[in-house]
Amino acid sequence: MIDAKVLARSFSYNGVKLPDPDPKMAPEEVKAAYSHQYPELATAAITGPEASGEQLVYSFVRAMGTKG
Repeated sequence: MIDAKVLARSFSYNGVKLPDPDPKMAPEEVKAAYSHQYPELATAAITGPEASGEQLVYSFVRAMGTKG
């Protein structure tokens, strides 16, 4: 018999692990919630989820801009 298990989510940004504020929120909503603390998340992309142990990890990746 195969046991199905719901994996907890976590989020990471710039090497910082961010807890899931609400499992019912979509990843875009989580990004919006954390953008108050990390304003650069407003333009970040979301990658994942990647399974890591007992968690699904989503990563927020900053958009690369050009200077000049």
